[in-house]
Amino acid sequence: QVQLVESGGGSVQAGGSLRLSCAASGSIFRPNTMNWYRQAPGKQRELVANITSGGTTNYADSVKGRFTISRANAKNTVYLQMNSLKPEDTAVYYCNYREGVYGSWGQGTQVTVSS
Repeated sequence: QVQLVESGGGSVQAGGSLRLSCAASGSIFRPNTMNWYRQAPGKQRELVANITSGGTTNYADSVKGRFTISRANAKNTVYLQMNSLKPEDTAVYYCNYREGVYGSWGQGTQVTVSS
């Protein structure tokens, strides 16, 4: 099993920045994909960005040009740098590990952006 612990959430004004981290531990195999999802109140969970163990990235259209996902394989850690934050980015952000059919979720971290 893989355990995920997110950190770095908080409150920020619009236009500000935050960096989320997700540390993975346990039975980590490659290739794998690390994902960041988010869920706003009353909305479905949506994929924000992901990165493969080979470094290929993918972003939701709503965050392209503002968010950057990266990973440090030696530390089994994935990051989400969020710049130019908007109130609509307010959500609980979840880290997700996917390897084949196996998946694991973190507990989530709250990001609140005020106007």
